[in-house]
Amino acid sequence: MWFRNLLVYRLTQDLQLDAETLETALSGKPARSCASQELATYGFVAPLGKGPDAPLAHVSQDFYLIAARREERILPGSVVREALAEKIEEIEAQQMRKVYKKERDQLKDEIVQTLLPRAFIRRQVTRAAIAPKHGLVLVDAGSAKKAEELLSALRDALGSLPVRPLAVKVAPMATFTDWLKNQQASNGLYLLDECELRDTHEDGGIVRCKRQDLGSDEVQNHLAAGKVVTKLGVAWTDKLSLLIDDKLALKRLRFEDLLQEQAEQDGGEDALAQQDASFALMMLTFVEFLPQLIEALGGEELPQGI
Repeated sequence: MWFRNLLVYRLTQDLQLDAETLETALSGKPARSCASQELATYGFVAPLGKGPDAPLAHVSQDFYLIAARREERILPGSVVREALAEKIEEIEAQQMRKVYKKERDQLKDEIVQTLLPRAFIRRQVTRAAIAPKHGLVLVDAGSAKKAEELLSALRDALGSLPVRPLAVKVAPMATFTDWLKNQQASNGLYLLDECELRDTHEDGGIVRCKRQDLGSDEVQNHLAAGKVVTKLGVAWTDKLSLLIDDKLALKRLRFEDLLQEQAEQDGGEDALAQQDASFALMMLTFVEFLPQLIEALGGEELPQGI
Protein backbone atom coordinates (compact mmCIF):
# COMPACT_ATOMS: atom_id res chain seq x y z
CA MET A 1 0.00 0.00 0.00
CA TRP A 2 2.42 2.64 -1.23
CA PHE A 3 1.18 5.83 -2.89
CA ARG A 4 2.66 6.52 -6.32
CA ASN A 5 1.72 10.19 -6.46
CA LEU A 6 0.90 12.74 -3.80
CA LEU A 7 -1.15 15.90 -3.69
CA VAL A 8 -1.02 17.52 -0.26
CA TYR A 9 -3.94 19.41 1.29
CA ARG A 10 -3.89 21.35 4.55
CA LEU A 11 -6.83 21.23 6.92
CA THR A 12 -7.74 24.84 7.72
CA GLN A 13 -9.68 23.87 10.86
CA ASP A 14 -9.50 21.08 13.38
CA LEU A 15 -11.23 17.97 12.06
CA GLN A 16 -12.90 15.97 14.80
CA LEU A 17 -12.84 12.49 13.36
CA ASP A 18 -12.99 8.94 14.63
CA ALA A 19 -13.24 5.60 12.87
CA GLU A 20 -16.94 5.08 13.56
CA THR A 21 -17.92 8.57 12.37
CA LEU A 22 -15.88 8.24 9.19
CA GLU A 23 -17.20 4.73 8.46
CA THR A 24 -20.80 5.88 8.89
CA ALA A 25 -20.25 8.91 6.67
CA LEU A 26 -18.62 6.94 3.85
CA SER A 27 -21.29 4.24 3.97
CA GLY A 28 -23.81 6.91 3.00
CA LYS A 29 -22.06 7.37 -0.33
CA PRO A 30 -20.98 3.90 -1.47
CA ALA A 31 -19.66 3.10 -4.91
CA ARG A 32 -22.17 1.42 -7.22
CA SER A 33 -22.37 0.22 -10.79
CA CYS A 34 -23.66 2.46 -13.56
CA ALA A 35 -27.30 1.98 -14.48
CA SER A 36 -27.99 1.30 -18.15
CA GLN A 37 -28.47 5.00 -18.95
CA GLU A 38 -25.86 6.46 -16.60
CA LEU A 39 -22.59 7.86 -17.88
CA ALA A 40 -20.74 7.67 -14.55
CA THR A 41 -21.04 6.99 -10.83
CA TYR A 42 -18.71 7.82 -7.94
CA GLY A 43 -18.56 6.52 -4.40
CA PHE A 44 -16.44 4.98 -1.68
CA VAL A 45 -15.02 1.45 -1.60
CA ALA A 46 -12.93 -0.50 0.89
CA PRO A 47 -9.30 0.66 0.59
CA LEU A 48 -8.00 -2.71 1.81
CA GLY A 49 -9.61 -6.10 1.46
CA LYS A 50 -12.73 -7.13 -0.41
CA GLY A 51 -16.23 -8.25 0.37
CA PRO A 52 -19.21 -6.66 2.14
CA ASP A 53 -17.52 -6.76 5.55
CA ALA A 54 -14.39 -4.86 4.47
CA PRO A 55 -14.44 -1.42 6.18
CA LEU A 56 -14.61 1.73 4.07
CA ALA A 57 -12.19 3.45 6.47
CA HIS A 58 -8.99 1.68 7.41
CA VAL A 59 -7.38 2.97 10.61
CA SER A 60 -3.73 2.62 11.57
CA GLN A 61 -1.85 4.70 14.17
CA ASP A 62 -4.26 7.67 14.01
CA PHE A 63 -4.12 7.67 10.20
CA TYR A 64 -7.20 6.93 8.08
CA LEU A 65 -7.02 5.34 4.64
CA ILE A 66 -10.00 5.70 2.30
CA ALA A 67 -10.67 4.96 -1.37
CA ALA A 68 -13.21 6.14 -3.92
CA ARG A 69 -14.13 4.49 -7.21
CA ARG A 70 -15.26 6.18 -10.39
CA GLU A 71 -17.16 3.95 -12.79
CA GLU A 72 -17.94 5.31 -16.22
CA ARG A 73 -19.24 4.12 -19.55
CA ILE A 74 -16.76 4.72 -22.36
CA LEU A 75 -18.56 5.83 -25.51
CA PRO A 76 -16.04 7.07 -28.11
CA GLY A 77 -17.04 10.27 -29.84
CA SER A 78 -16.07 8.79 -33.20
CA VAL A 79 -18.69 6.03 -32.77
CA VAL A 80 -21.41 8.58 -31.96
CA ARG A 81 -20.41 10.82 -34.88
CA GLU A 82 -20.44 7.91 -37.32
CA ALA A 83 -23.87 6.73 -36.18
CA LEU A 84 -25.20 10.30 -36.32
CA ALA A 85 -23.87 10.84 -39.83
CA GLU A 86 -25.54 7.62 -41.00
CA LYS A 87 -28.88 8.61 -39.44
CA ILE A 88 -28.79 12.10 -40.95
CA GLU A 89 -27.90 10.70 -44.37
CA GLU A 90 -30.80 8.26 -44.14
CA ILE A 91 -33.32 10.98 -43.16
CA GLU A 92 -32.16 13.40 -45.86
CA ALA A 93 -32.27 10.70 -48.54
CA GLN A 94 -35.69 9.32 -47.56
CA GLN A 95 -37.45 12.61 -46.73
CA MET A 96 -35.66 14.86 -49.22
CA ARG A 97 -34.98 17.59 -46.66
CA LYS A 98 -32.13 19.12 -44.69
CA VAL A 99 -31.50 18.13 -41.06
CA TYR A 100 -30.71 21.26 -39.02
CA LYS A 101 -28.91 21.78 -35.70
CA LYS A 102 -31.83 21.36 -33.30
CA GLU A 103 -32.84 18.06 -34.88
CA ARG A 104 -29.18 16.95 -35.11
CA ASP A 105 -28.77 17.50 -31.38
CA GLN A 106 -31.94 15.53 -30.64
CA LEU A 107 -30.79 12.68 -32.87
CA LYS A 108 -27.39 12.68 -31.15
CA ASP A 109 -29.03 12.38 -27.71
CA GLU A 110 -31.15 9.47 -28.93
CA ILE A 111 -28.08 7.70 -30.34
CA VAL A 112 -26.16 8.16 -27.10
CA GLN A 113 -29.06 6.71 -25.07
CA THR A 114 -29.25 3.75 -27.47
CA LEU A 115 -25.52 3.01 -27.36
CA LEU A 116 -24.91 3.59 -23.62
CA PRO A 117 -26.07 0.15 -22.37
CA ARG A 118 -23.53 -1.47 -24.72
CA ALA A 119 -20.63 0.85 -23.86
CA PHE A 120 -17.49 -0.46 -22.16
CA ILE A 121 -17.17 0.08 -18.40
CA ARG A 122 -14.02 1.61 -16.90
CA ARG A 123 -13.29 1.69 -13.17
CA GLN A 124 -10.67 3.84 -11.50
CA VAL A 125 -9.87 3.89 -7.79
CA THR A 126 -8.31 6.89 -6.02
CA ARG A 127 -6.92 6.55 -2.51
CA ALA A 128 -6.38 9.17 0.15
CA ALA A 129 -5.04 9.33 3.68
CA ILE A 130 -6.32 11.61 6.44
CA ALA A 131 -3.98 12.62 9.26
CA PRO A 132 -6.12 14.84 11.53
CA LYS A 133 -3.43 15.27 14.20
CA HIS A 134 -1.05 16.60 11.56
CA GLY A 135 -3.69 18.68 9.77
CA LEU A 136 -3.18 16.86 6.46
CA VAL A 137 -5.18 15.15 3.76
CA LEU A 138 -2.96 13.29 1.28
CA VAL A 139 -4.37 12.12 -2.05
CA ASP A 140 -2.72 9.54 -4.30
CA ALA A 141 -3.55 11.27 -7.58
CA GLY A 142 -1.59 12.48 -10.56
CA SER A 143 -3.94 15.38 -11.28
CA ALA A 144 -5.74 18.00 -9.21
CA LYS A 145 -9.00 17.07 -10.97
CA LYS A 146 -8.93 13.52 -9.59
CA ALA A 147 -8.00 14.74 -6.13
CA GLU A 148 -10.75 17.36 -6.08
CA GLU A 149 -13.30 14.76 -7.15
CA LEU A 150 -12.42 12.63 -4.12
CA LEU A 151 -12.33 15.61 -1.77
CA SER A 152 -15.72 16.78 -3.03
CA ALA A 153 -17.23 13.34 -2.37
CA LEU A 154 -15.63 13.25 1.08
CA ARG A 155 -16.96 16.74 1.81
CA ASP A 156 -20.47 15.62 0.85
CA ALA A 157 -20.18 12.53 3.04
CA LEU A 158 -18.87 14.38 6.11
CA GLY A 159 -20.94 17.51 5.68
CA SER A 160 -17.83 19.72 5.57
CA LEU A 161 -14.13 19.37 4.81
CA PRO A 162 -12.11 22.56 5.39
CA VAL A 163 -9.02 21.95 3.24
CA ARG A 164 -6.90 23.82 0.74
CA PRO A 165 -3.87 22.83 -1.34
CA LEU A 166 -0.51 23.10 0.38
CA ALA A 167 1.14 26.48 -0.30
CA VAL A 168 4.64 27.74 0.49
CA LYS A 169 5.98 31.26 0.98
CA VAL A 170 8.59 31.16 -1.78
CA ALA A 171 7.76 30.24 -5.39
CA PRO A 172 8.93 26.63 -5.82
CA MET A 173 10.48 27.46 -9.21
CA ALA A 174 12.80 29.96 -7.54
CA THR A 175 13.88 27.41 -4.94
CA PHE A 176 14.37 24.62 -7.50
CA THR A 177 16.42 26.94 -9.71
CA ASP A 178 18.59 27.99 -6.79
CA TRP A 179 19.16 24.34 -5.82
CA LEU A 180 20.21 23.45 -9.33
CA LYS A 181 22.53 26.43 -9.68
CA ASN A 182 24.25 25.60 -6.40
CA GLN A 183 23.97 21.82 -6.88
CA GLN A 184 22.67 21.52 -3.34
CA ALA A 185 19.30 21.25 -1.61
CA SER A 186 18.70 21.19 2.14
CA ASN A 187 16.87 19.42 4.99
CA GLY A 188 17.99 15.93 3.97
CA LEU A 189 17.08 16.44 0.31
CA TYR A 190 19.53 15.87 -2.50
CA LEU A 191 19.28 16.21 -6.27
CA LEU A 192 18.87 13.29 -8.64
CA ASP A 193 19.33 13.21 -12.42
CA GLU A 194 16.06 14.65 -13.77
CA CYS A 195 14.64 18.14 -14.28
CA GLU A 196 12.55 20.32 -16.56
CA LEU A 197 13.64 23.86 -17.45
CA ARG A 198 11.44 26.51 -19.06
CA ASP A 199 12.11 29.84 -20.68
CA THR A 200 10.28 32.58 -18.79
CA HIS A 201 9.21 34.35 -21.99
CA GLU A 202 5.80 33.63 -23.46
CA ASP A 203 6.01 30.70 -25.91
CA GLY A 204 9.50 30.05 -24.53
CA GLY A 205 11.30 26.76 -24.94
CA ILE A 206 11.20 23.74 -22.64
CA VAL A 207 14.18 21.48 -21.92
CA ARG A 208 13.71 18.11 -20.25
CA CYS A 209 16.67 16.27 -18.78
CA LYS A 210 16.58 12.66 -17.65
CA ARG A 211 19.42 10.41 -16.50
CA GLN A 212 21.75 13.37 -16.90
CA ASP A 213 24.35 15.07 -14.73
CA LEU A 214 22.49 18.20 -13.64
CA GLY A 215 25.77 19.86 -12.74
CA SER A 216 27.01 19.65 -16.34
CA ASP A 217 27.89 22.77 -18.35
CA GLU A 218 24.99 22.07 -20.69
CA VAL A 219 22.40 22.30 -17.90
CA GLN A 220 24.12 25.22 -16.19
CA ASN A 221 24.18 27.13 -19.50
CA HIS A 222 20.40 26.86 -19.71
CA LEU A 223 20.18 28.38 -16.23
CA ALA A 224 22.61 31.13 -17.20
CA ALA A 225 20.38 31.89 -20.21
CA GLY A 226 17.48 32.61 -17.87
CA LYS A 227 15.57 29.34 -17.82
CA VAL A 228 13.91 28.31 -14.53
CA VAL A 229 13.37 24.85 -13.09
CA THR A 230 9.74 23.70 -13.07
CA LYS A 231 10.28 20.02 -12.21
CA LEU A 232 13.07 18.42 -10.25
CA GLY A 233 13.98 14.89 -9.22
CA VAL A 234 14.99 14.69 -5.56
CA ALA A 235 15.59 12.10 -2.88
CA TRP A 236 15.18 12.41 0.85
CA THR A 237 17.59 10.67 3.23
CA ASP A 238 17.59 6.95 2.44
CA LYS A 239 13.81 6.54 2.41
CA LEU A 240 12.16 8.26 -0.53
CA SER A 241 12.72 9.56 -4.07
CA LEU A 242 10.32 11.54 -6.24
CA LEU A 243 9.73 14.16 -8.93
CA ILE A 244 8.33 17.45 -7.63
CA ASP A 245 6.85 20.21 -9.79
CA ASP A 246 6.18 23.91 -9.33
CA LYS A 247 2.58 23.18 -8.22
CA LEU A 248 3.95 21.01 -5.37
CA ALA A 249 2.66 17.82 -6.95
CA LEU A 250 4.84 14.88 -5.93
CA LYS A 251 5.02 12.20 -8.61
CA ARG A 252 6.73 8.88 -9.21
CA LEU A 253 7.16 8.28 -5.49
CA ARG A 254 9.55 5.47 -4.73
CA PHE A 255 9.99 4.14 -1.23
CA GLU A 256 13.40 2.61 -0.79
CA ASP A 257 13.91 -1.11 -0.28
CA LEU A 258 14.65 -0.70 3.42
CA LEU A 259 11.11 0.52 4.10
CA GLN A 260 9.50 -2.11 1.90
CA GLU A 261 11.45 -4.88 3.61
CA GLN A 262 10.44 -3.53 7.02
CA ALA A 263 6.76 -3.58 5.98
CA GLU A 264 7.09 -7.20 4.89
CA GLN A 265 8.65 -8.12 8.24
CA ASP A 266 6.06 -6.18 10.26
CA GLY A 267 3.16 -7.66 8.32
CA GLY A 268 4.30 -11.25 8.41
CA GLU A 269 2.67 -13.79 6.11
CA ASP A 270 -0.78 -12.20 6.02
CA ALA A 271 -1.39 -10.03 2.92
CA LEU A 272 -3.73 -7.59 4.67
CA ALA A 273 -1.33 -7.23 7.58
CA GLN A 274 1.45 -6.42 5.15
CA GLN A 275 -0.72 -3.74 3.50
CA ASP A 276 -1.54 -2.29 6.90
CA ALA A 277 2.15 -2.25 7.84
CA SER A 278 3.13 -0.56 4.57
CA PHE A 279 0.40 2.07 5.01
CA ALA A 280 1.57 2.85 8.54
CA LEU A 281 5.23 3.08 7.48
CA MET A 282 4.30 5.23 4.50
CA MET A 283 2.36 7.68 6.66
CA LEU A 284 5.09 7.85 9.30
CA THR A 285 7.52 8.63 6.47
CA PHE A 286 5.24 11.34 5.05
CA VAL A 287 4.67 13.12 8.37
CA GLU A 288 8.44 13.20 8.87
CA PHE A 289 9.28 14.13 5.28
CA LEU A 290 6.68 16.80 4.51
CA PRO A 291 7.74 19.27 7.26
CA GLN A 292 11.33 18.94 6.03
CA LEU A 293 10.25 19.56 2.44
CA ILE A 294 8.12 22.56 3.44
CA GLU A 295 10.99 24.08 5.41
CA ALA A 296 13.38 23.52 2.50
CA LEU A 297 10.91 25.33 0.22
CA GLY A 298 10.84 28.43 2.41
CA GLY A 299 8.13 27.57 4.92
CA GLU A 300 4.39 27.11 4.64
CA GLU A 301 1.99 29.87 3.69
CA LEU A 302 -0.58 29.10 6.34
CA PRO A 303 -4.32 29.71 5.92
CA GLN A 304 -6.02 32.02 8.36
CA GLY A 305 -7.00 30.19 11.53
CA ILE A 306 -4.04 27.79 11.52
